[in-house]
Amino acid sequence: MWLCLTLAGVCLVILLLRLDTSAQPGAGSDPVLLVANQGDRNVSIIDPTAARQIAVVPEGGITGHEVVASPDGRTAFVPIYGDSGVGKPGSDGSNMLVIDIASRKVIGNVDFGHGVRPHCVVYDPNSGMLYITTELDQTVTAVDPRTLKIVGTIPTTEAESHMLVISHDGRRGYTANVGPGTVSVLDMTARKTITVIRIAASTQRISISNDDSMVFTADQSKPQLAVIDTSTNKVKSWVPLPAVGYGTAPTKNGRWLLVAMQSVGKVAVVDLSTLKVVRTIDVPPGPGEILVRPDGMIAYVSCPPSHQVAAIDLSKWKVTALIDAGKGADGLAWAGKP
Repeated sequence: MWLCLTLAGVCLVILLLRLDTSAQPGAGSDPVLLVANQGDRNVSIIDPTAARQIAVVPEGGITGHEVVASPDGRTAFVPIYGDSGVGKPGSDGSNMLVIDIASRKVIGNVDFGHGVRPHCVVYDPNSGMLYITTELDQTVTAVDPRTLKIVGTIPTTEAESHMLVISHDGRRGYTANVGPGTVSVLDMTARKTITVIRIAASTQRISISNDDSMVFTADQSKPQLAVIDTSTNKVKSWVPLPAVGYGTAPTKNGRWLLVAMQSVGKVAVVDLSTLKVVRTIDVPPGPGEILVRPDGMIAYVSCPPSHQVAAIDLSKWKVTALIDAGKGADGLAWAGKP
């Protein structure tokens, strides 16, 4: 009798675990990949192991382009940019949504008070703050993710400060200012602009090397990548590319830089010791953003025209999965442990 009751209890526990949503991907236990879908105006939650979309969270009818997750993998933050492209006519977003990943619901909102076209959101583990580019104010806005209150702003002094990257020690910030073709260097502690670096007629996207010695941004008028020396805040070199570059991301071992090239449907691999392209990888058309998984094994590349995310095996340098997301799949974020 005791054995039967024990077995029945074990079966009940197993059944409850299967029914418990906290044991499902995206509930803070298993990691998930988040994708901001411009066309569908929602966020995909993707099981990276199964390489499939498991849920979507509507954004309420207005488009968010980028997304970031809290360190515990439970919460996502999505700035609502509006229905326009950078520097183009359209609506001006004025808020940022807060999404509970486990329940797949919007649970909070940050109101910027007026139209600012909030775009790129970065979590800084040093300060515990969220930093969001607020383009129309020519600023980066600091938000406390615990209280969802705005705690300060940092001027970029340039229009169209679209993307942001922060040094690993949290002291410096760098914005890619699209229309002006510049990069603003920010003192994140003093909340001021240190300098503005001229790059090209137009620039896009930005990333930083693992050792914080170099910042990368892509010239939009020529197939070349600017390499900024962070010790001098000057362009120290140009990397010739097979086509105009877009999103970039260094690999976790610091040896390579991945560069999306939208017009040719490829990702270039740059050797950071020589600053030369050593190979290219075919992906679906229009690759935009690149996210390297925390374990360094896989790079995810959003491909908006095909509504997919390409998964590149960085040991084999080839695409091993194409994951269906939403229309205009764009910003990427990792939520949870590696």
